[in-house]
Amino acid sequence: MFICRRILQLGTLSALLAGCSTTAPTAPSITPAAQTAPASGTAPIRIGPSTPTLGSELPDDAPATLTASGALRPEVRSFVEELAAERQLPLAPMVSALEGSRYNATVARLIAPSPPGKKIWRSWLTYRSRFVEPKRIGWGVDFYNENRDLLNQAAQRFGVPAPIIASIIGVETLYGRNMGNFRVLDALATLAFDYPDPAKPERATMFRGQLADFLTLVMKDKLELETLGSYAGAIGMPQFMPTSVMHYAVDGDDNGHIDLTNNTRDAIMSVGSFLAQHGWQRGLPVFAPVALPADPTALVDGGLEPKQSWGTLSAAGARLQPGASSEGWGSQPVGVVDLVEEARGTAQYRVGTPNFFALTKYNRSYFYATSVADLATEIEARVAR
Repeated sequence: MFICRRILQLGTLSALLAGCSTTAPTAPSITPAAQTAPASGTAPIRIGPSTPTLGSELPDDAPATLTASGALRPEVRSFVEELAAERQLPLAPMVSALEGSRYNATVARLIAPSPPGKKIWRSWLTYRSRFVEPKRIGWGVDFYNENRDLLNQAAQRFGVPAPIIASIIGVETLYGRNMGNFRVLDALATLAFDYPDPAKPERATMFRGQLADFLTLVMKDKLELETLGSYAGAIGMPQFMPTSVMHYAVDGDDNGHIDLTNNTRDAIMSVGSFLAQHGWQRGLPVFAPVALPADPTALVDGGLEPKQSWGTLSAAGARLQPGASSEGWGSQPVGVVDLVEEARGTAQYRVGTPNFFALTKYNRSYFYATSVADLATEIEARVAR
């Protein structure tokens, strides 16, 4: 979910305003804390080094927001005072929370850009093999069967198929097994006020927005101050950033509280809610059943919105696959998706419907969206009827 770049297609970072995968890379918090097992009863997995790699700017576990005298740094003080005034929130408890935040060098290291000159080769097959693999498929079948009624209720309510919802939770957190063990307050304070790439001030600004929403949720008793999450501050089974918790999370069991970490119903409903509010259309496939011309490169625009039409593609030589129909999706905008093997100079191509592009709103990557769709297909083929 981190500043996602579709051009890299790495999948190590999720879309900031949506979900954020903790699958890779993941590292432990410098403040070990017990994490409650998800509702399915599966204990979270703690992975990564036991001792974080220290950053070059601040010692690990130093106060993230304080001056040497123990007062809030001026920019932090301005931030929290403006937040309290704009959102009519109590100032004192937010000041206290920020005074207790700690710099996390592991967070800074994981977010930092790659060394200059280091070539990163995009590989669809390598990426896919990390997510559409036997263990994740098997656990996905178990998750589906254990939560079949909840998944079907979400599908009926939001129009998003049950296997897609299960697949996203599987790709993001291994069905709740790995939800991250960083203190969200520490991660967001580190990235908001000591972002490791000074050339990208807009990213620090974005993380300040996420920190503002996190503190707002805490002040309104929607989240706990000690909430744990990913190295970028994403929370729970679906890995929602705080802004997404505010706007898209659902109280699935109507108990007055949204818990994406321990409440499977809330997590499942929230994934359905997110996709429905990002353009998912009930009844459409993710991919159109189309055979593209031999070289469809010119049809790819690399964007995250569908801009082609079935008429345009057919005029360029695309044809329906044998036995397929254009009913339903044929009147919708579509886009040609390239899944590259950069080192080999090859690519696979598919035709995405609006539902494919809804998946890219969760993580701005063709690789991610296609992996979610493929994993969902594998789960659906194996679930008990």
